[in-house]
Amino acid sequence: MRSHRIFAALLLALLAPATVAAQRPEGIWYARNDDAGVRSFVEHADRIAVVAPQVFAMDSTGAIRGGIDPRIVAAARARGVRLMPLVMNPGFNLEALHRVLTVADARATAVRSLAALCRDQRLDGIQLDFENLHVSDRDAFTAFAREAADSVHRAGCTLSAAVVPRTDDDRGPLPYHQWMYDYWRGAYDYKALADTLDFISYMTYAQHGGSSTPGPVAGYPWMAASLDYLLALGVPPSKVSLGIPAYSDYWFSGWDARNGARPRGNDIAYPALMAIMQQAGARPTWDKRQKSWWAMWERNGVYEHAWLEDARAFRDKLALVERHQLRGYSVWLLGLEDPRTWDVVGPARR
Repeated sequence: MRSHRIFAALLLALLAPATVAAQRPEGIWYARNDDAGVRSFVEHADRIAVVAPQVFAMDSTGAIRGGIDPRIVAAARARGVRLMPLVMNPGFNLEALHRVLTVADARATAVRSLAALCRDQRLDGIQLDFENLHVSDRDAFTAFAREAADSVHRAGCTLSAAVVPRTDDDRGPLPYHQWMYDYWRGAYDYKALADTLDFISYMTYAQHGGSSTPGPVAGYPWMAASLDYLLALGVPPSKVSLGIPAYSDYWFSGWDARNGARPRGNDIAYPALMAIMQQAGARPTWDKRQKSWWAMWERNGVYEHAWLEDARAFRDKLALVERHQLRGYSVWLLGLEDPRTWDVVGPARR
């Protein structure tokens, strides 16, 4: 009998590493209260561990307003998907966020409001989505996160933060680079936030966008360098959810009455961008270094550009999660994805 017990223990020990290795990373999918996103969530809920609607806004007094589409709530409850909405500074307003972080009354109200949101909505977690945060408010944000985490944990929810990535602490040579660092990339103390919060969602997308020249949504070398920088700071992989884009970007010649002709870059759904390219007779090319598709074509003598994120790009970037044994991944945005991406994702980790 004793030999049977020893054999059983050895067998369990041998099987345990394989079981852990086979466990799927946690998949967080961001959503909005729009029909395309809701439809995609309902259809693919079995492949989503956490749904994170970007629907709540915190004003300069610390009060929170907003609401989750009832269809998302119903599907999440019925299908066992954890509900973790985002609370953002509306319009990524810099002044409102600064006031919440630095004025005692507003900060206290904000901390109470987050806990109340957790209790009243019966949430599994809350994620802070505070962006356009000036680098001078870095320590104030960390202090706020500590206070908020204590309050939200007591209310029974996890608390995390979505943070803009960077590859180093260099402000860069040009005004654009310096603006991006001072107002978007430089304001997060990643190690302190990871130590305080349950985890951070590292938004390794929007490398290029509407305010930049055309380029990859999330080029693989940039994603890898951003992740290497984060982990070198001592942030535990178990506290990192890697941002992966499900959207594509399209640059074209825009026009508005105030500014006249000017280039525009828009986030766009993969199927919609493929339809535009098909109409234009354009075919995408795979960039093996960036692990993304790109295309350029002429319309009435003016060139348009596209960088596309499809299932292949998603799969190759998901490999970073597995390689570094990260907690999981955070995807922006439900309803914009290549439908074949769900074959890559597979069943959710519960």
